[in-house]
Amino acid sequence: MSSAVETARTIRPYQVAIPDQALDDLRRRIASARWPSQELVPDRSQGVQLATMQELARYWATDYDWRKAEAKLNALPQFTTVIDGVDIHFIHVKSPHENALPLIMTHGWPGSVIELLETVGPLTDPTAHGGRAEDAFDLVLPSLPGYGFSGEPTEVGWDPGRTAQAWAELMSRLGYTRYVAQGGDVGASVTDAMGRQAPQGLVGIHMNLLVTVLAGPQPTESEQERAAADALATFRTSGFGYFLEQATRPQTIGYALLDSPVAMAAWMLDHDTDSYQKISRAFVDGQPAGNLTRDHIVDNVTLYWLTGTGASAARSYWESGRAAALAAGQAPPEVSLPVGFTTFPGEIWRSPRSWVERAYPNLIYFNEVDNGGHFAAWEEPELFSEEVRAAFRSLR
Repeated sequence: MSSAVETARTIRPYQVAIPDQALDDLRRRIASARWPSQELVPDRSQGVQLATMQELARYWATDYDWRKAEAKLNALPQFTTVIDGVDIHFIHVKSPHENALPLIMTHGWPGSVIELLETVGPLTDPTAHGGRAEDAFDLVLPSLPGYGFSGEPTEVGWDPGRTAQAWAELMSRLGYTRYVAQGGDVGASVTDAMGRQAPQGLVGIHMNLLVTVLAGPQPTESEQERAAADALATFRTSGFGYFLEQATRPQTIGYALLDSPVAMAAWMLDHDTDSYQKISRAFVDGQPAGNLTRDHIVDNVTLYWLTGTGASAARSYWESGRAAALAAGQAPPEVSLPVGFTTFPGEIWRSPRSWVERAYPNLIYFNEVDNGGHFAAWEEPELFSEEVRAAFRSLR
């Protein structure tokens, strides 16, 4: 019996090894794409623009080298372990500095561990990046269930709360008895759930998206609050398409996401105005914003394609919607743990401190920075890492 339990808890080394045939098939599919006519407006109000997608596809099929991304991933310690019936992939980088604080950091959609890779150095070895040894972290970067190299759930119920429980088990399995958690986008939902569950060993959380505002209206007394409410209203009326489809019909869009790499890439780019414009400029004008380079964008898109996780990742929105519906009318548990929050200027809505304090009364750190958007760790890894260090400094 104990042997079976130990086998189930086994942590196995992992290496990415995509066969050449899969890359050949990808290029063939890109080359055979059928294109719509050009949009009838001069902006993105009808969706992802033809010029952006055609340049992305050209670069993807002719100039891009997946093997560089594969080598970058394989240069890091990667592992898999089965938790609650799902094979979880994660990167685990231990700091060279003593007394490093363990940190589990969760990506979002349409991201992956790819969006967090440039933070590994600054967070685990801060002295090599202008920081202090006492701000070092042991870093755990899991792939969400159904995303990337993690397995797909084979039953319903993998909402952010269940993922949060899996992350607590992962940290326990790694031997960490005191740790912190961070997340943005879907990762913010998971991190929020971890804060509410308060598993043994978790001593604080940090987020860069205020997911609690999706549950209901917020105060609009100050100018900053009104600006945030207006941005949120704009998102709900004209930027909510992907969210609604994935929350209600993930299987339907899944057919396109698994069959056409161009369709999948367009779906992933059509996320928020700030990120889309930055990505579009990287391809059309050759002007990347921070770390949002052509290669890094295509690394992430290619990861989704090669792992065939477009549909299973989309289902995470359906799971969140289902969990919210089942919990309707029930007040969620309060977050009693210390909370840190950073507002990035290009976020879908710039959460004011008053909104964050309303959601998290035990707010110990809040900052508004000058650069970065929704994919903050990806776009501005150094600045993002500085924020994570500052947020958790008092908890060491």
